[in-house]
Amino acid sequence: MADRLVCRDCHRVQSAEIESQCEACGGTALTEDWAGYVVIAHPERSDIAEEMEVTEPGKYALKVR
Repeated sequence: MADRLVCRDCHRVQSAEIESQCEACGGTALTEDWAGYVVIAHPERSDIAEEMEVTEPGKYALKVR
């Protein structure tokens, strides 16, 4: 997924068209160097979201370098 960037702060996956800051947290540390992702639809009911400290629905990278 070379057309995707990931925020190093919140791990949110987003379109590479938005290169200046994260659309979720506003962080500016975006990278193309990441692996795997999970889609979280209901963070309030998800054990994975709790472990990742995710509070908003969306796509999140599992590993960010």
